[in-house]
Amino acid sequence: MSAAPLPPADTLRIAVAQIASRVGDIAGNAAKIRQARDEAGRQGADLVVFPELSLSGSPLRDLARNPAFQAACRREAEALAAESATGPALLIGTPWREGTALHNAVVLLDGGAVSAIRFKVDLVPDGPFGETHLFTAGPHPGPMVLKGVRLGVPVGTDIAGGDVAECLAETGAELLIVPAASPYHRAVYDVRANHAVARVVETDLPLLFVNAVGGQDGAVCDGASFALNADRFLAMQLPNFQDRVRLTQWERFSNGWRCMEAPRADRLDGIQADYAACVRALKDHAAQSGAALALVDLSAGLASAVAGALAVDALGPSQVRGLILRPSAPHHQLRDAGEIAGTLAIQCDTLETAPLAQALADALTPLHSEAAPLLADAGERVRAVVLAAAADVRNALLVCTAPRAGSDLAACGTQARRVFAPLSDLDPADVAAFARLRNGWKPVGSLGPEGVAIPEHLVDLPHDPAAALRARLADPGVSVALLVAEGFDPALVERLAEAVRAPHARCPAPPGVALTQQALGRIHEMPLLHAFREIG
Repeated sequence: MSAAPLPPADTLRIAVAQIASRVGDIAGNAAKIRQARDEAGRQGADLVVFPELSLSGSPLRDLARNPAFQAACRREAEALAAESATGPALLIGTPWREGTALHNAVVLLDGGAVSAIRFKVDLVPDGPFGETHLFTAGPHPGPMVLKGVRLGVPVGTDIAGGDVAECLAETGAELLIVPAASPYHRAVYDVRANHAVARVVETDLPLLFVNAVGGQDGAVCDGASFALNADRFLAMQLPNFQDRVRLTQWERFSNGWRCMEAPRADRLDGIQADYAACVRALKDHAAQSGAALALVDLSAGLASAVAGALAVDALGPSQVRGLILRPSAPHHQLRDAGEIAGTLAIQCDTLETAPLAQALADALTPLHSEAAPLLADAGERVRAVVLAAAADVRNALLVCTAPRAGSDLAACGTQARRVFAPLSDLDPADVAAFARLRNGWKPVGSLGPEGVAIPEHLVDLPHDPAAALRARLADPGVSVALLVAEGFDPALVERLAEAVRAPHARCPAPPGVALTQQALGRIHEMPLLHAFREIG
């Protein structure tokens, strides 16, 4: 005789596992899931909810198409399921092949088995998190059942519209749980709040949103998981850009479920969120790339100081080293470079590049009659080569100091095996704002100095007009004619437009941090960094 079904629970303890999963590192991600499961189990959790694609990492891009990768994800999910005979149930995200269709799935692991599977319905159409070319959309789902409670599980962007949540409510869901891998951008909190509140109002159900955290390929998921009760009261808020495993307690009342006990942390907004996003993205990229330390060119003035501060905040001063290239920078910038290194408490190396630049110019002299412009151009090219070579020799991550639309120029040293551009979605005014912010504040967990981290006299220096123009030209909606009409020198605008918009100039741009929705639109077919290796 089969056992009688358990009566519905009146209390449900749900642990929120806001974790960072690395793309392709199935074993490492499973270890994080087990660690969070054990921690939540000690707190008495009935269920541990993980983000979307928590087992595989995200965004997968074309790695999702690899059959060996799909099979490895499934094996690990089934191994985790077998371990669920004791301890809390787990709700994890993973690619899941059903017949000929590959789905973005959430899998409920309970009682030693895969208890239920749901497939994402509203797939992201394009961008770095684009899914429609990778996954098959699932059917409109019904609820999962745990301890007699009917859980509606829309996945990520399933809550962007009302159809999935409405279907779940109509089929008996009592609580909406949303595993997500939602990247940060400046408008994201308004977007998420609008979606979540709309679904709560439409269904009259509470909602728990569990987001991933961590950087990958230029995007950074910010965490900031939250819960709304059916009356739209914010019952839980986790911090952004930090890993957390926290317990929430839900109780059933005559009018439905309500989150009664949960943490309410502060959430960074505005420029503080932008800065924290850059720190987290740089930290994770350095770890994923396997770099032993970070190198920063300190001869680019304020941009060098801000990039250096981000690197030190992410990795600590012992893991960051400065470079001064002579005579690539004017004398005052060389003096500033030493001050930047001292303020950040990092060691610094000085490299002489003049002989290399002169040798290159001499070699090219038969092709060009004017020595001065040839030598200047050779100096920039040599600078790029030296930066890349220095990073490769030291097994280091080269931290590119160029802001928006400067990160695609040769001077960044983009040929280094490991390079990252934390300022790539900032214009010069944003860089100055970062400097002012950092001298009075730093994110929780930052490893850089307290107080002033950037020499004050650099902050108020006038912006380079060419840098500001490059930033504006990076916007496809800004024309050369518009800038000339505003009074900019036509020859300068034309020259910079050619450099910024030429496809061959954009291609070597290093990965950076997307802070705007426009920057999130960049598409790569494969993840830039991933840990999956097929054996045999």
